Amino acid sequence: MQVVRWVGFGVGLLLVVGTALSVLRSLIAPRSYSSRLYSAVGKGMLFVFLALVRRRSQYEAKDRLLALVAPFTLAAMLAAWIALFLLGYSLMIWPLAGGGLGEAFRVGGSAMFTLGFIGDGTGPTALLFVAAATGPVIIALQIAYLPTLYGAFNRREVLVTLLESRAGAPAWGPELLARHQLVSTIDNLPAFYAEWEQWAADVAESHATYPVLVWFRSAHELQSWVGGLLAVLDSAAIFLAVAPSRAPSEARLCLRMGFTCLRRVADTVGLPYERDPLPEDDITLTRFEFEQGLAHVERAGFPIERSAEEAWPHFRGWRVNYEAIAYALADRIVAPPALWSGERRHLPGPPIPPWRPPHREPGKKAEQD
Repeated sequence: MQVVRWVGFGVGLLLVVGTALSVLRSLIAPRSYSSRLYSAVGKGMLFVFLALVRRRSQYEAKDRLLALVAPFTLAAMLAAWIALFLLGYSLMIWPLAGGGLGEAFRVGGSAMFTLGFIGDGTGPTALLFVAAATGPVIIALQIAYLPTLYGAFNRREVLVTLLESRAGAPAWGPELLARHQLVSTIDNLPAFYAEWEQWAADVAESHATYPVLVWFRSAHELQSWVGGLLAVLDSAAIFLAVAPSRAPSEARLCLRMGFTCLRRVADTVGLPYERDPLPEDDITLTRFEFEQGLAHVERAGFPIERSAEEAWPHFRGWRVNYEAIAYALADRIVAPPALWSGERRHLPGPPIPPWRPPHREPGKKAEQD
């Protein structure tokens, strides 16, 4: 029996060390470390909520449920850490304190939660002190983690919210170019793409360091960070493909940082992708869909230098770098079903086109495309 107790001590030590490493990687280390525990808890929460989502018919109801995935993941992660520490410390106390395993759990629980109902002499003092410090430290770290988390979330959402007036909701690349042409703000696009280049770099760093941010949904049910980035990248790719002499250099830089961001996030959540695609590789978006989008842009009066046939290889050469990852991420987080954003396994039905407010002028009837 004593051998079993000491085997339990070894298992408990491994649990304590492994859980401590998970905490350090998830809450303290400012790098993209992968935590199997965090990944398992996140997948478990997503599985539960996707099962609930299937019972809802309207997208708005699905979105309200999915908005709880990230908060519940954080709470479940804290509970998992505490439970694993309690199990680990209890197994370590078992051969040292005397009594059965149940008594070891009482001693470990009393120490970890600083309840103090276990008297002196019932366990190894040093181990109990360490266990007593663990509970408050884990809770304090999680609380301190939240401001950083929500700060990164708020930075992300500012440009996503601003995008609604520029590209509609859900955002769509051709609509972004069309709106800028209709209101004569094409000259604003260089600064716009520069802002999104900075945004993509911020998201690449923050979402790789704090993976739970991937699952945080926007406040508006038709907005999404993945869909927003995809629309911006598509608009830049179209601009470079159809009007290369007029396209700002910032569009090219935004594209490169954009697909770098998507790749960084894909590495963090474990999505496979082609690291060196060829410009001639196939993409999911069809040429017919591209021609429809280009016609939408042309109707707004956007200056076109190349025909759809000439522009298609150039557009495809850009999109091959980010399409597969964006589609997979949008499906994984069940993003709003925007145009040109791929299928959603858990959102049956056609994509939602962006709504454009009617154009009104004093004394004239409202017009809407």
